Amino acid sequence: MHQVTVMTRAGCHLCEVAEAEIARICGELGVPWSTADVDSDPDWQAEYGDRVPVFLVDGAEHGYWRVEEDRLRSALTA
Repeated sequence: MHQVTVMTRAGCHLCEVAEAEIARICGELGVPWSTADVDSDPDWQAEYGDRVPVFLVDGAEHGYWRVEEDRLRSALTA
């Protein structure tokens, strides 16, 4: 089973929008998802800090800023 993680930060409007989209898509597909605060880890901040929200599928970067629904659905049903 796949796992989606949204790298996010407090006060990020794009993050809120992305989380809602990820919740809907993952909910429809029965895929677990979670969030991680990019500012809680210096390595995450260095890697993802300028591009939040960043979406990870099974721990690998899948995209950032905006959810590409068709692409995400394809990755989660493969």
